[in-house]
Amino acid sequence: MSQPCIGILMLETRFPRPPGDIGNPDTWPFPVRMRVVTGASAEKVVLDDPRGLLGAFVDAGRALIAEGCTGLTTSCGFLSLMQDELKDALSVPFASSPLMQLPMIEAMLPAGQQAGVLTISLQSLSPAHLSAAGARADTALAGMPRNGAFASAIFNDCETMDFEACREEMITAARGLVSQNQNIGAIVLECTNMAPYAADIAQATGRPVHSVVSFLNWFQAGLMPPRF
Repeated sequence: MSQPCIGILMLETRFPRPPGDIGNPDTWPFPVRMRVVTGASAEKVVLDDPRGLLGAFVDAGRALIAEGCTGLTTSCGFLSLMQDELKDALSVPFASSPLMQLPMIEAMLPAGQQAGVLTISLQSLSPAHLSAAGARADTALAGMPRNGAFASAIFNDCETMDFEACREEMITAARGLVSQNQNIGAIVLECTNMAPYAADIAQATGRPVHSVVSFLNWFQAGLMPPRF
């Protein structure tokens, strides 16, 4: 392999992945390799405890390393719960979740401002997920409607998705996050399938929006610094 390559531990899904989604190769301006973790459905990882799949994630990660990957990540922000276990089991840098951006973002915000999170499941994102990512356990959160276009397509693993309806749902949820928390200075998208809508959310809220795309571009910049 001619340059460092990020390996992506993918959930076992079939739902559409438009440009901007972590699972669309055209999202990335650098090489990536993807490997599906058998049995890791979105429902099992988000609505259940993903730590029961630790062995499957370790095996898939080691396979990606054997293929030449020099850094690893996952396709679900809820996998922050396994950040410590997976980084210790694997032999390359490991970044489990876009939630890991929260401490750095908050360090950059003016006094009195905080970062908030938009998640696919408000009911499931716990203080433990946030703490495992190095974030404040009391971070302000907003979630997507469980039976809405976005969450239902993900959890039911639908082969089609109404992208415009998803966009409107996310804008509505993000506006609610900001209106209910006046000190929100930036938004982090927990779900790696939300990144296609980041620009729309930023425009609608007037806040910087950080996603898996900003996270992995930063990650890759360290794996392969630009040469001047």
